[in-house]
Amino acid sequence: MMTKKYQETTVVEYERNGDVDVLERKTRPLREPGADEVVVEVISTGISHIDGFIRSGRETAWADEPFPRASGSDFAGIVVVADAAGRFRRGAEVIGHVRTGAHARHVVVPTAALVVKPPHVSWEVAGGLYLAGATALDMLDDVRVGAGDTVVISAAAGAVGSIEAQVAKHRGARVIGTCGDRNFDYLRQLGIKPVRYGEGIEERIRELAPDGVDALIDNFGQDGRELAERLNVPPSRYRSSEDRRDTELRLLQDDPESVAHGTAQLQRLAQLADERAFTLLISGFYPLDEIAYAYDDLQNLHSRGKIVLGTHPVTTYRTLKARDVHEARA
Repeated sequence: MMTKKYQETTVVEYERNGDVDVLERKTRPLREPGADEVVVEVISTGISHIDGFIRSGRETAWADEPFPRASGSDFAGIVVVADAAGRFRRGAEVIGHVRTGAHARHVVVPTAALVVKPPHVSWEVAGGLYLAGATALDMLDDVRVGAGDTVVISAAAGAVGSIEAQVAKHRGARVIGTCGDRNFDYLRQLGIKPVRYGEGIEERIRELAPDGVDALIDNFGQDGRELAERLNVPPSRYRSSEDRRDTELRLLQDDPESVAHGTAQLQRLAQLADERAFTLLISGFYPLDEIAYAYDDLQNLHSRGKIVLGTHPVTTYRTLKARDVHEARA
């Protein structure tokens, strides 16, 4: 039985579809965990574009979900109430996933949805790892990216795209990442060949890949299929932004098979992150109470990498980001 300390918690919910102004912090009872469940004190939790699509009503797959709805799927934290079998003991540092409700100070979660957080993976990275990372691995696995391949990845500076690009490179592929000018240096630092979006993109890609392109993953959602066809990419080795959306929705299901798959991918991600096979750039770290500002940052496409919320920030003082200065001058 839980102690009084863990009988209620703070959660982020919304009573209707809408913009960030519908998000509210509520105090809710924390249900008693089952035999195969634990209570985790959330330290960090990621936000994703699909969270915003679901909240706004743009994502119709959630149209029948009852209100109030919780928010968020990625989290990392510390077990404060262990499961009956002792698989995750009190004090264990974990990374996990839920269908929804990660934007909270505590979550009750099945042990089947948790993996051990490697000591060298920071809390910020761990909290934003699941949905972007599992989506990236699923997409790479789908198009069978491996050693010797040349792969084009669009929106390669974003969370999903940057993980895809780095893991593809780790597998031995040659990676070309499409992006805007402001992200060229970032991709070069990752060992990715940057290519500017827009007119003439096919010619610019061909200059970097004179022997052809083997696979193309479109995270941007504009003319990806047409570009893949012009580059003679086999249909089986092309994935669209719509395919990405379907992948993310599958990763948010809570049936046993989906949870098991998501956790298996999360375990792979934790190991790859621990091995430095990829670096997840945390471009924004906000207190949970400032979730609206975090979504504003995400929705205005200011960020590269991942935006993460923290439940125990050292300071709530908001600092001016270098990218904001850059955007103001542009």
